[in-house]
Amino acid sequence: MNPLQTLGLALGAGFSSGLNLYATVATLGVLQRFGVVHLPPALEIVAHPIVLGIAIVLYIMEFLADKVPYLDTVWDVLHTFIRPPAAALIAYGAGAAAPPEWRWAAALLAGGVALTSHGAKASTRAAVNTVPEPFSNWALSIGEDMLAVWLTWFTSVHPVATVAIVTMLLILCAFLLYYLFRFVRAAVARL
Repeated sequence: MNPLQTLGLALGAGFSSGLNLYATVATLGVLQRFGVVHLPPALEIVAHPIVLGIAIVLYIMEFLADKVPYLDTVWDVLHTFIRPPAAALIAYGAGAAAPPEWRWAAALLAGGVALTSHGAKASTRAAVNTVPEPFSNWALSIGEDMLAVWLTWFTSVHPVATVAIVTMLLILCAFLLYYLFRFVRAAVARL
């Protein structure tokens, strides 16, 4: 992989991992397992049946936890310490052919991107939990899962275009975080 492809894989997998780590790992594993893509040697392990099975089971658990208001918030809080480091590991593995300094740079970048997407997701979901009906929560959850799977696939086949898409998604995350912060500040001021 050339440096731009490695950057695309790091950014795409990082953003997807911030939304749903287990869907990202499972998608990469399935794509590798069925020969749709050829991951760098350090990432081929995600196609191993044990890793793939665990990722799918954890994805099912997350899928169910994400549909229950407030449980999804607890799940997101716990995963604040899981998703960014895992995204960094994926990016580090993606850059196996690169010099060590580039691998570390990709890992740090992917971890930061994952933290940003995770923060936007968790904040948005916490705000939606204030609405009593469950359908908006479910719609967001399913949309996040679909975006994570699609972006992971897209990253594996179009890593260069992924750089532009993730850049736009990060701008959207910054916009969401800014307005959610203003919303929370206004709500606290009213109290």
